[in-house]
Amino acid sequence: MTAMRVPFNKPHVVGRELEYIRQAVLNRHLSGNGSFTKQCQGWIEARLGCARALLTHSCTAALEMAALLAGVGPGDEVIMPSFTFVSTANAFVLRGARPVFVDVRPDTLNLDESKVEAAITERTRAIVPVHYAGVACEMDVIAGIASRHRVLIVEDAAQAVMSTYKGRPLGSIGQAAALSFHETKNVMAGEGGALAVNAPEWGERAEILWEKGTNRTQFARGMIDKYTWIDLGSSYLPSEISAAFLWAQLEEAAAITDKRLALWRRYHQLLAPFEEAGVLRRPIVPEGCVHNAHMYYVLVAEPSQRAGLLATLDGQGINAVSHYVPLHASPAGRRFGRVSGSLDVTERVAGQLLRLPLWFDMTEDELSAVTAAIGLWAVSTT
Repeated sequence: MTAMRVPFNKPHVVGRELEYIRQAVLNRHLSGNGSFTKQCQGWIEARLGCARALLTHSCTAALEMAALLAGVGPGDEVIMPSFTFVSTANAFVLRGARPVFVDVRPDTLNLDESKVEAAITERTRAIVPVHYAGVACEMDVIAGIASRHRVLIVEDAAQAVMSTYKGRPLGSIGQAAALSFHETKNVMAGEGGALAVNAPEWGERAEILWEKGTNRTQFARGMIDKYTWIDLGSSYLPSEISAAFLWAQLEEAAAITDKRLALWRRYHQLLAPFEEAGVLRRPIVPEGCVHNAHMYYVLVAEPSQRAGLLATLDGQGINAVSHYVPLHASPAGRRFGRVSGSLDVTERVAGQLLRLPLWFDMTEDELSAVTAAIGLWAVSTT
């Protein structure tokens, strides 16, 4: 009998995506900043309570805009975890700043707030907390440090749409935040992102950066009779096709989150015996954090065991994947960044972590197949 094939991810259609794409075509407005773009931005502004939300073609673009708004430049330093995607660092390196890599907490794998202050120097311009797996960083502590040292906070909330910290939506706490709508995310548009601007004084400039450095948005509102080049900027807008797809997903964001949380909790239940046996560790969500079930990962007891688990899952037709190579260990990370203190936790978990399949319409049979394969591996390790 052929084993069930279980991919790591399946992009999903949950509502009126195709209808809205057709409507965008009929509207004869396929470039950016049309009616669907405005609806998506309005949803984000209402959800986060931010001063301005701007849809972008990627979360990377949103991070690059945030770096411009933060005014970072050559000689500046920006504190962030090493356990993150390259865009977190690249956005600031492109402006000439140096990433300063700090270790992560062993429980949440988020930036270790207890090590941030030691990384601050007179050159520090910003702190970039990354909300890993949709679980919040300890933002009260980080915000206190930023306030004391008069540095900015840019939230990398790529994985955190619909997550909260002590009742506050992630992406609403720093001066700005970057969101992702890539097809691997819970709510998606294939490719896409958004910049949430929480600092009101950044709103007008953000629109200019977004529109290639021009005041075209003001022109579109009838505030001026022609637009011109004002500032730095680039082509950050997504098409209306992407925005139309995204709008259908945002309409169903609560249902998507509820379904994924149900799957996440089922994984958590089925994998509890393996944690009790000491062969793996399940994710930890601290009190006060409401996550969005962006991913379900496990940590094997020793890095040397991960290859065996991967091989067993692959042999059963299951596509599980590791995650980041720590940035400080990468060629570009060594070239452009510096390390603050020990990164022992980062280096250890990077070798232990394995992400399991999880998507919106995953079935109980598929989920059970994954946990059964883990059971086969667990038996082989004892």
